[in-house]
Amino acid sequence: MRPDILNPLFAEVEVLKGIGPALAKPLKRLGLERVLDILFHLPTGWIDRKRVLALDEGDVGQVISIEVTPIDYRQGGARSPFRVHARDRAGRALTVTYFNNPGWAKKQLPLGEPKLVSGRLESYGQELQMVHPDHVLAPDEAASLPEREPVYALSEGITSNRIGQLAGQALERAAAVGAAPGLGEWIEPSLVAKHKWPEWRDALHKAHRDPSDASARERLAYDEIFANQLALMLVRASSRRRRGVPLEGDGSLRAKLRLPYAPTGAQARAIAEIEGDLRQQVPMLRLLQGDVGSGKTLVALMALLVAIEAGAQGALLAPTEILARQHHDNLSRMLAGLPVNVAILTGREKGRARESVLMGLADGSIHLLVGTHAIFQQAVRYKNLGLAVVDEQHRFGVAQRLMLTEKAVRPPHLLVMTATPIPRTLTLTHYGEMDVSRLDEMPPGRQPIETRVLSGERLDEVIGALGRHIAAGRQAYWVCPLVEENEALDQAAAEERARMLREQFGDSIGLIHGRMKGPERDEVMAAFQRGTIKVLVATTVIEVGVDVPNSSLMVVEGAERFGLAQLHQLRGRIGRGDQSSVCLLLRGNMLSETARARLVLMRETNDGFRIAEEDLRLRGAGEILGTRQSGEAKFRLASPEQIQELIQRATDDARLLVDRDGGLEGPRGQAARILLYLMERDAAVGLLRSG
Repeated sequence: MRPDILNPLFAEVEVLKGIGPALAKPLKRLGLERVLDILFHLPTGWIDRKRVLALDEGDVGQVISIEVTPIDYRQGGARSPFRVHARDRAGRALTVTYFNNPGWAKKQLPLGEPKLVSGRLESYGQELQMVHPDHVLAPDEAASLPEREPVYALSEGITSNRIGQLAGQALERAAAVGAAPGLGEWIEPSLVAKHKWPEWRDALHKAHRDPSDASARERLAYDEIFANQLALMLVRASSRRRRGVPLEGDGSLRAKLRLPYAPTGAQARAIAEIEGDLRQQVPMLRLLQGDVGSGKTLVALMALLVAIEAGAQGALLAPTEILARQHHDNLSRMLAGLPVNVAILTGREKGRARESVLMGLADGSIHLLVGTHAIFQQAVRYKNLGLAVVDEQHRFGVAQRLMLTEKAVRPPHLLVMTATPIPRTLTLTHYGEMDVSRLDEMPPGRQPIETRVLSGERLDEVIGALGRHIAAGRQAYWVCPLVEENEALDQAAAEERARMLREQFGDSIGLIHGRMKGPERDEVMAAFQRGTIKVLVATTVIEVGVDVPNSSLMVVEGAERFGLAQLHQLRGRIGRGDQSSVCLLLRGNMLSETARARLVLMRETNDGFRIAEEDLRLRGAGEILGTRQSGEAKFRLASPEQIQELIQRATDDARLLVDRDGGLEGPRGQAARILLYLMERDAAVGLLRSG
């Protein structure tokens, strides 16, 4: 339960003075619904306001604050700008210009009354002017205008100045929390001294009031990273304390398996690591990272067979029904002739078929269950669930993991597979409680994909090449460009491209987009898998992992609008058969340096791990882990650069607290407990520890 000391920070924003329904709306659009949200909404930059006594052409382009006296109003016509002619103390002229609301201008700058105006000084012909000053104050209020003013991310209906005022109220509450008796320092004292970091509440105050203070920002970033790493350490320690069932197979089923190829060195290494984990009483918690086509399914099958040989049951969870059916078909084919009963359970199984599966799980006659989240439902009971394999971790949150552990008397071993290569930094921040195996070799026979970057102006040539491709009996994907994160516009672009291609190639063109219902989308994907549809036009919703070996051409329009991770995942849809594959990236003519660098890298390499590291550098963590569901770790105070710089230090410090300083029970641990609640890393810890 959250400590009472933090309640003032978790109160809704309406408790702050001046926030009514009208102001609450833009705050909500910014995600600022509690006092804490405003506290952690740090400035994105600052404005230096130069105090001057006299106007000077040398200050043109700078933001200045100067005392002037209005002497005249001028306006050419009803639609012309309204100009206030004023003079400084030395008699030099300044024109203060407003493009609307002359009444407001007259109220702010009455003739003959000295006023302090603050804004950007510009030259207009022979005149010095200031357009829409940021501040107009009485001279005796000059002290209230800071020389360095924070700039905040905004939404329509609220100003940076207003957010700064609200931040002031939030800081008063934070100061009261920071001064509470018993709230100690949660960071290792020698680290604080080494980096000369301020205390937590002072760091917050400095970050808002002087955004250029790098030490304050770094301290707050470290707090957030440390809280994240500590939560993962506690989860790991908790899972180590629980007792599962050791699983050691006799090799009888694996010996009978007819493999299409000898496992690669990376696969053999991963299998050995998993077998070692399964032999332990501590339940396995392992992440299997492998690029598209690196053979994760074979590794998972070997792990599942160990469990079945040891007399336990295995479950494989897929994120979508179509992927579950694909896994079921592949595993059934690979296990043909072996005494292993494989079943499937998705939302589509009804009536007798469903009852039969439930009975088989309960009496142990089903050895391996493949399915979607339906395998977690209340009615599903296993006789002896020993190992669960989860495909595509980013769709599988903490709550689902907890439900899975409740399906067995003792917690089952857990293997999580992801086809999104994740840089080491992000593995530490998002999967720090897991052991990690990497498949960094490709099995023999996997065809390399040739990637070409073409101008979008060559669209007609590309459509001609597509026609020849279809005529040769092959299939293709055509991905439409992202339209400003707008699903409706994405859909419209995809529908228009599908219509144009149908005019040329008839009804062999299929279409899927993010606004289609699941069953409708599955139907189109199934038709593409069967070969009825020759070209699949899509937004980015092409299901991860869907296997269509006959599809050997990928066209991506507006490729410069996609992130590297997205482009790499899309390219991974092809190259699954025995023919060579080509990925065509169509670009616009206006390329940023980042977009150009992305496309060059895509052309140079098929290595997902190299692409992921570069993606982190170019775009930050959001793109790589952008598909992880809400409720997973998010960083509000730490930038990707700060995470890379501070992650190892924070991980070591968290380990020190858990291993040496008594975890959350010692004096520093009590303060760290407050930090976990403050940074909202407490929910996952509580969930997983209770599991």
